[in-house]
Amino acid sequence: MKTRIIPILLSLLLFIPAGCDELKQIAQQADSGRPLTQQEVVRGLRQALVIGSDSAASILSATDGYYRDEMVRIMLPPEAEIITNNLSYLPGGEQLVEDLILRINRAAEEAAREAAPVFAGAIAGMSIQDGFEILRGDRDAATQYLKDRTWEELYGLYQPKIRQSMDRAIVGDVSATEAWNTLTSQWNRLASSTAGRIANLEAVDTELESYLTSRALDGLFLKLAEEEARIRTRPEARVTALLERVFGSAAANE
Repeated sequence: MKTRIIPILLSLLLFIPAGCDELKQIAQQADSGRPLTQQEVVRGLRQALVIGSDSAASILSATDGYYRDEMVRIMLPPEAEIITNNLSYLPGGEQLVEDLILRINRAAEEAAREAAPVFAGAIAGMSIQDGFEILRGDRDAATQYLKDRTWEELYGLYQPKIRQSMDRAIVGDVSATEAWNTLTSQWNRLASSTAGRIANLEAVDTELESYLTSRALDGLFLKLAEEEARIRTRPEARVTALLERVFGSAAANE
């Protein structure tokens, strides 16, 4: 009997005014009693990933999206710690480093604008088996699925964007690449000098572009995981009926 009532109620929704919330709720409750279909699970997860990746990219691509967020702010590579620990050796060294960090994060913010479309292929290729494994998995299962399947491709597509951003004058007509080269050149001259050798200072030779690309992607996937967790755990974050049906059902079965 229930299976006959559901389509009748759903068809009535086409003809009732927007104010008839009570009848709509009854129909939705009847519909929510149906078991999730395989197609709904996959469509729901694809939708969640599209929404999550768009949101993550939007957050990070805003001004100060990286720079003011301690969770994703990109600092100098670990190899450069010797510079930051000995800034007193460089005239204006502290400001030099902070200006460089600002430029690095500005480059990442600019590159993040291109991140969301890169995920499209992996999202479209999600199988039914993948979908159910993700739905029943950890709170970041969808993010890990996407990371495992897109990291190399995303890195290859993302790195040129980083390079382009790094080479573009962003702050004070100086690019991040120029700022890094200036800082390391000054440091390495000092390290190779007599005074530097006496102080056991070591030269710094780090490929900044590669480091920055990896850190920028780490931040992107961190934000994506946060968005996924919100959809899984907070009903108000499920902004479509499909998301509520898929993730609401998963939450109810936990």
